[in-house]
Amino acid sequence: MTSVLCFTTPGDGPSSPPQLVQTHEDKPGPVGHLSFTEILDTSLRVSWQEPVDRNGIITGYVVSWEVPGKNSSRETRGLQNSTHEYKVTGLTSLTTYTLEVAAVTNAGTGTITSSTISSGVPPELPGPPSNIVISNISPRSATLKFRAGDDGKTSISKWIVEGQVGSIGDDEEWKVLYEKENEPDAQVLEIPNLAPFTQYRFRMRQVNIVGSSPASQPSRIIQTLQAPPDVAPSSVTVRTASETSLWLRWVPLPDSEYNGNPETVGYRVKLWRVDQQGETRSQVVNDRLERELTLEGLEEWAEYWLQIQAFNSIGPGPWSEQVKGRTRESVPSGAPDNVTAEAMSSTRILVNWGPVPDKEKNGYVLGYKVLYKEQDSGVEPQVLVVKGNLTRSALLRNLRKFVLYEIQVLAFTRIGDGKPSSPPVLERSKDDVPGPPVRLVFPEVRLTSVRVVWQPPTEPNGIILGYQIAYRLDASDPNKFTTVEVGSTARQFTVTGLSPESAYIFRISARTQQGWGLPEEAVVITTERRDRPQPPKELSIPQKEVDSRRLFLCWVPGGDGSSPVRYFTLQIRELPAGDWRTHSAAIGHNSTCWEVDRLKPFTSYRLRMMATNDVGDSAYSKETHAVTTLPDVPDEPPVILAVKPSTTTSVLVQWQPPKAESVNGILVGYRLYYRELQYDTSPQESKAAGNHSASRAEITAKSTFKTVSSALLTEFELTQLSKYKRYEIVMTTYNVIGESPPSAPVEVFVGEAAPSLAPQNIQINALSSTQLEVVWEPPPVETQNGNIQGYKIYYWEKDNQNETEKVKVLFVPEMAMRLKNLTSYTSYVVRLSAFNTAGDGPLSEPRRGRTLQAAPSVPSFITFSEVTTTTLNVSWGVPLSPNGVVEGYRVVYEPSAPIHGVSKVVTVDIKGNWQRWLKVRDLTKGVTYGFRVQAKTISYGPELEANITAGPVEGSPSSPTKMSITKSSSSLTIHWSPGDKGAGSITGYVIEARPSDEGLWDTFVKHLSPSSTSHSVSLDRLRQGVSYEFRVIAVNHYGYGEPSMPSAALSAQSETPFYDEWWFLVVMALCGLILILLLVFGLLLYGQNRKYKSCSPGKHISTVEEAVTLDNGGFTALELNNRHLNAKSSFLKKNGTRSPPRPSPGGLHYSDEDLCNNYNGAILTESTTLTEKPAEVSESEATDSDYEDERPKHSFVNHYMSDPTYYNSWKRQQKGLKPAPAYPYEECASGDGESYYQTVVTQHSVGGAYTAAGQPAPGSRTPVTGFSSFV
Repeated sequence: MTSVLCFTTPGDGPSSPPQLVQTHEDKPGPVGHLSFTEILDTSLRVSWQEPVDRNGIITGYVVSWEVPGKNSSRETRGLQNSTHEYKVTGLTSLTTYTLEVAAVTNAGTGTITSSTISSGVPPELPGPPSNIVISNISPRSATLKFRAGDDGKTSISKWIVEGQVGSIGDDEEWKVLYEKENEPDAQVLEIPNLAPFTQYRFRMRQVNIVGSSPASQPSRIIQTLQAPPDVAPSSVTVRTASETSLWLRWVPLPDSEYNGNPETVGYRVKLWRVDQQGETRSQVVNDRLERELTLEGLEEWAEYWLQIQAFNSIGPGPWSEQVKGRTRESVPSGAPDNVTAEAMSSTRILVNWGPVPDKEKNGYVLGYKVLYKEQDSGVEPQVLVVKGNLTRSALLRNLRKFVLYEIQVLAFTRIGDGKPSSPPVLERSKDDVPGPPVRLVFPEVRLTSVRVVWQPPTEPNGIILGYQIAYRLDASDPNKFTTVEVGSTARQFTVTGLSPESAYIFRISARTQQGWGLPEEAVVITTERRDRPQPPKELSIPQKEVDSRRLFLCWVPGGDGSSPVRYFTLQIRELPAGDWRTHSAAIGHNSTCWEVDRLKPFTSYRLRMMATNDVGDSAYSKETHAVTTLPDVPDEPPVILAVKPSTTTSVLVQWQPPKAESVNGILVGYRLYYRELQYDTSPQESKAAGNHSASRAEITAKSTFKTVSSALLTEFELTQLSKYKRYEIVMTTYNVIGESPPSAPVEVFVGEAAPSLAPQNIQINALSSTQLEVVWEPPPVETQNGNIQGYKIYYWEKDNQNETEKVKVLFVPEMAMRLKNLTSYTSYVVRLSAFNTAGDGPLSEPRRGRTLQAAPSVPSFITFSEVTTTTLNVSWGVPLSPNGVVEGYRVVYEPSAPIHGVSKVVTVDIKGNWQRWLKVRDLTKGVTYGFRVQAKTISYGPELEANITAGPVEGSPSSPTKMSITKSSSSLTIHWSPGDKGAGSITGYVIEARPSDEGLWDTFVKHLSPSSTSHSVSLDRLRQGVSYEFRVIAVNHYGYGEPSMPSAALSAQSETPFYDEWWFLVVMALCGLILILLLVFGLLLYGQNRKYKSCSPGKHISTVEEAVTLDNGGFTALELNNRHLNAKSSFLKKNGTRSPPRPSPGGLHYSDEDLCNNYNGAILTESTTLTEKPAEVSESEATDSDYEDERPKHSFVNHYMSDPTYYNSWKRQQKGLKPAPAYPYEECASGDGESYYQTVVTQHSVGGAYTAAGQPAPGSRTPVTGFSSFV
């Protein structure tokens, strides 16, 4: 079914009625799923499926078979179209045959599908290809050479090439890139249709009639070469931006179309005028994600063709289709030609002009304005508007006589006024009789003479040729004057021969070529008794005479001081803080009321006056009461700041209010006028344009308006507009009087708007340590405001936005994206926005996601400290890139060469991130050890290696001498003498001890004064029954020196065992008595039928709060009232200090690769892996610790602590025995606040490894060295 429709930029039109059309028949495609069954020595069954591409009506099938190379053996059978299988018979046993099947239509036989098979031999799945080699890499293809796998006893029907495209990795998807059929012996395949500048990794499969082989091993990773872009940007549209600019928009190329390095991708835009005037312009956009460009500097009201192409470093791609755009109508850039002026009379001038050149009209000329003013007057010119562009003359009326006028003419369009003609035309109105002279005064008056002074007329109306002075007695004949004529330059005249104390009337008139003008008349009295006048009185302003810009002022003249008042002067002051200024300086002396103009609307004023006579000025009158002018329409409109489409049928108008002083009252609100524009696509001829502009003037008067009744609002949404139309919007301000002039018009295209909501239901899923998947849904349909073109994904590392923010652009229909190459185990913030042709919508609320953990980087450093001949402390730093939560560390150390023929590798696993050090105590002097440290998150990261040689370094002190030890009843004292200090001063001494039950040296006392030569230790700090050896090491700035010779072994046995004390016997007797009483009481309660069960060695006696266990050794281990048995370690309280504690058995793992027995004197244990839990005590010793409770002084406890033969006796307890509670371990505060260290004792077992479960729980303590076997 087919139909036809038309489309325009806004969209598609209606479709025509559908018509049924059928294409011609053709040969069919290959049959599908060719397979063989029932394979016997002389027959087999072949089956197939109908072709996917029938290309007509299938009329039948053709089946053929032959022995390869023997055409004479070929057999062919024709079958009906309903038959999809056939049994081939008459075959020779164990012979290879080629079978072919093809479909048939009326157009002929279709494509043949063939396969080979051996009779009597069932086919199998083929093997995978191997040895894939890639060559001839080009931008769009690559050649694969390979070795075919096993064919499965039949021919290979198809080769399949799969690939990973762009994203290479074990978790990435494999896509089928190419399939090659009917080439069973192929060894080389050329893979077409690859994307330029894209990473690929290939693998292959081979297919026979049974099925597909497994995939081959992946090839190496390749990248195709770069190529120019294949396509141009799509959805290219152009809009008018301004009078001299166009706004071009397009959909950027997707990443897959760059065909090169993304950093080199950009766009090139070219444009030229439709009328072929001017040169072709081009502009480059280097941002590959840019979607719009404003082309500036164009001609007003001109049409342009535009095209855009993409380019990369290889070259440019194809140009897009041409789009046409026109710049906005503007004011004319030129003035009318041939402006002339001719004076028609003393008050009229005729002005004529020609049209504006077509290139400079910049729109439809709606009329002309004639500007005229007096030359050098400094005032704004008056304006005469001539509507329509056919009338090109105007008569200026009511001009001043004999005045030189500057005259200019301009054209105006809908947008505004164009450029006035230049230079101005000068024309003078014709002359006339002059006006009266002004400021007539008599400064000198005598009894018989006066001197009269005047100024030229304010309206000379021509060239003044002279003046006439006429005078007479006031009481004489009114028509009889004495006249005197003076020259045009005269400004005064003295009249003599007058009568004293008489009133005279003087008239002064001026003359031009047109005759004498009106006279100025004044009265003067010939007297010498004159004074200044009194100021005017009773100034009043009738309220009914107050207007918005004028008012009437009335007054009563004051006394004239025996000299007539010649004129009045008026001053006004603007309230509240204005200064007095002269408003009128020549009010006639006969006036008692005056119109005060040039006032501001809705403004308060005060007024005052003074009178002037021949003697001088009077004082100022009393001020009037404050008077306020009435409101008037506002002088200024608001300024439209922006008009933005908000939906496809509405726009948001934003404006700036007018200045307060221009409102001329109280601002009530605004009015928005809007109308649809209908531009013609081509310029009109001059005469036609005139007719068209007249019609457009009528359209302008029919604008729709909306009223905003709030002076505080600065934006308003115009709704229910027509789609895909241009609108013109103007605004006015209004108050209670009326509206201001309209603002400058602003145009907007309605029908496109950015989405008003962000994408919805955003989800962020962690895929791996470097990838996050972002999934979303589009904004609601009613808020899309058009077709969504794509989405922008902004993402950055949390708390590091400025340095890590990136943006990805994805085009529809995709609504999911993988963010790749991220930092492991890092929180990311993601925000999305949708965009369409109108622009970007709002950003979504931030969403957070965190990548998964990965193996950490190497530790930041390794350092060694406290290096002696047998011990050292190794420390390391946290990984710079942990890539997750560091769960622990692994320390591996081994000698660089075998020791006594034995090569030993020790591995220590430390759980937790807080401990980043290890005390190693089983080193051999002078041997170099290699240490390797690696951190662990979900797996171990790479190792950081460092080497260290056990023993003193060069420059360290020599060993102390004269080592001795003395013992008293409560303490022992170690004595020594200083040895050679080495290359630096002695900074202190360290005492090491070696218990007889461990056999390893460990720090006993540190930080002894460099001047000390002895140190005393309380026997309470030593474990009873254990012998100790001591040695002293000197320390300087270079390090630890050689140790002294060990002291003689010294036992810490107490003087009197506690079980020989009298109080112990009393306690035991009381306990026995209590037990007897409890037993008797029990027997009385339960009767005589209860048999008494006696206690014997090795039996268990249970009470409410007591537990007694008898060991085979005959001693009693007693626990009373749930008191915990605690012991103090002699290795912690040493001169107020303690040695660094060693890792607990729960935090260490030891392995011994030399399989040596009883290494370093360690006792062979039964178990090779022991774990200490919070509720139980480990059976092996690894850490020194002490207890805050007082140590019970029992010699039999020491006996079990030091004798490992009793190790198993505590494990074989009788059934039903209540287990003793776990020993609590409490942190013992060091006296000098030393750092907490951990000491490691490595115990090696034959064929075993010692692995501890973890660090001690908070608030717990590791077992006392030598005590774990007892427990």
